[in-house]
Amino acid sequence: QVQLAESGGGLVQAGGSLRLSCAASGRTSSSYAMGWFRQAPGKDREFVAAVSRSGGMTFHADSVKGRFTISRDSTKNTVSLQMNSLKPEDTAVYYCAAGHYSSASGEYDYWGQGTQVTVSS
Repeated sequence: QVQLAESGGGLVQAGGSLRLSCAASGRTSSSYAMGWFRQAPGKDREFVAAVSRSGGMTFHADSVKGRFTISRDSTKNTVSLQMNSLKPEDTAVYYCAAGHYSSASGEYDYWGQGTQVTVSS
C-alpha cells in the first residue's frame, strides 16, 4: 500500500509560480513511477506530467510543456511539480499518483486527495 499526500496549492495571480509537493509513504513507494494529474470543474481528469521510478525520464503534457517541471527526490520519497507562468486555465485540483510510467490515469494504482490551485486573471 502507498499513501500519497499533496501540498503547496493555493491562490496565485496569472504569471506567477507555485510548487506542488507529494510525499509518498509505504514500503514500496519507491518502486513506482509518479505522475501529476489535474481536474477542473466540469472537466475530465487530465494528465499533467510523469517521472520514471529512477527519476531519469520525464514527460509533460503539451499544455504545460516549458512552464511546468516534474522532479522526484527518491531519498525523501517526494515528487514535485514546479509551475511557472501560470494561467487561469491551469486552475484545477491537482492530484499526485503512483503507478506505471504513463499519461493514462488507468495506469496509476494510488492517488492522493488532491490540492487546489487557483490562478486569478
